[in-house]
Amino acid sequence: MANPKRRHSPSRRDKRRAHWRKVETPCLSVCPQCKEPKLPHRVCGNCGYYNGIEVIKVKAKKEKGKEKEKDTKSAKEGA
Repeated sequence: MANPKRRHSPSRRDKRRAHWRKVETPCLSVCPQCKEPKLPHRVCGNCGYYNGIEVIKVKAKKEKGKEKEKDTKSAKEGA
């Protein structure tokens, strides 16, 4: 079995190891129900449908601004 005559330098080793961190953008498809981007072959996180069937029930998203106003009002009343 062949063995290397000289050891590789740390820079050559690091260049070889550098390529695994490459991040690829995920392939997205469009949900036919709500028209939001989603991963293919997965349940839509926005509406909960897959292949035209409701698989999970998704809670309605609350508006953040209204929640903060309610929190500040209740904090003032309690103080």
